[in-house]
Amino acid sequence: MKNNCWAREEAVKIISRVVRENAYANIAAKQSLDQCTLSRVDKALVTEIVNGTLRNLGRIDWIKDQFARTKKLSPWVEDILRCGIYQLLFLERVPDSAVCNESAELARKHGHEGAVKFVNGVLRNISRNKENLQYPDKDKAPVQYLSVFYSHPAWMVEKWLKDYGRSFTEELLEADNLAPAFTIRVNRLKASREEVMALLQSEGVECEAGVYNDEALSIRGTSAIEDKMSFKQGYYQVQDESSMLVARIVDPRPGERILDVCSAPGGKTTHMAERMENMGAITARDIHPQKLKLVMESCKRLGIAIVAAEVHNAKVTDEKSIGIYDRVLVDAPCSGLGVIGRKPDLRWKKSPEDFNGLAVIQQEILEASSRCVRPGGVLVYSTCTINKSENNQVVEAFLSKNADFCLESISKLLPEVLRDDATDRGYLSLYPNLHHTDGFFIARMRRKDI
Repeated sequence: MKNNCWAREEAVKIISRVVRENAYANIAAKQSLDQCTLSRVDKALVTEIVNGTLRNLGRIDWIKDQFARTKKLSPWVEDILRCGIYQLLFLERVPDSAVCNESAELARKHGHEGAVKFVNGVLRNISRNKENLQYPDKDKAPVQYLSVFYSHPAWMVEKWLKDYGRSFTEELLEADNLAPAFTIRVNRLKASREEVMALLQSEGVECEAGVYNDEALSIRGTSAIEDKMSFKQGYYQVQDESSMLVARIVDPRPGERILDVCSAPGGKTTHMAERMENMGAITARDIHPQKLKLVMESCKRLGIAIVAAEVHNAKVTDEKSIGIYDRVLVDAPCSGLGVIGRKPDLRWKKSPEDFNGLAVIQQEILEASSRCVRPGGVLVYSTCTINKSENNQVVEAFLSKNADFCLESISKLLPEVLRDDATDRGYLSLYPNLHHTDGFFIARMRRKDI
């Protein structure tokens, strides 16, 4: 088999693990690519096929069912078709004939001669008719149309239509299907942004300044930044710009005492330490000891010495910590609906039942954590979701029960392009279709000085 056919086979294997074994795509892909001997270019093709197929799986399956006209497909044949349909519809640089031929070769390797003819016939039929594919009627069945065409579960489409309306929802769905920006946060304890840019360029990595953060760099030309010596030496941390804004809104100062109650894997913890110039003390907590090891490993790599890890259930009030911290960050566990563009399989792993009780847990964590804030101190709540019931509504419920806390403006802490009436009140909401970042929510509150 040719190398690119080996790459397509690897992609099908990963898709099968994600769809049939409930594996996480990023973990399954890394495990597979670390073990195989494909070239850098072929590994990039594998990543493209896997992520693209998962992002567009609903649309792909709709088309597959129209042309295959049978539900009795073997797992291998079905996943070969899925990856083939993605390439036919979305990878213009790959000739249709190559997609059909190599998909047929995969069917030959993993099936019988009938499977070869079937795969070849279905894909060539789609290739001939791809300009005239039929989808649900967008006016008569808007939820089904949006769900199929943009490959999001119908329940998610319905929820966003209710929260945001038709136009915004369609823009949001479309944005989720675009490859997100890949950004890193410069570790200014070790180097300036300009110095890190020069270092990356010497390693063959293309980069440019970020949009919203002075520490941010947008990266191109590599899919393995963590293999670079500059990463291992701690010159930067992989982090989306939306996530970087959390530490900016916490606004920790050198010498202060900070609590991060849900700290793993440590991006925000280490960012706060860098902004504190490695002076002061940060308590990084998580309920999982193994996750705290990741936090401390990042601290060691980045040269951060002010973080201490503690295993703790954030829903439980820590009596010894009441009223002693200058600033407390609650980066709450959430539905993750803001990062499904970055984690394309996440949309297929979620269900409406996942939301049951989630806001209650978030309120419990916020309530317990707030007791650790000293009078006059700052409490910041953040999530990586665009689900309103986990964002504004959680904060509003907390404030209604805690008169000693109030929202305060965050506009002066943000670049001008992000300032609006909401940031004046103390909220920031980011959306992939508007801000070209992950979906994110951040609120800043202050405890009244007694």
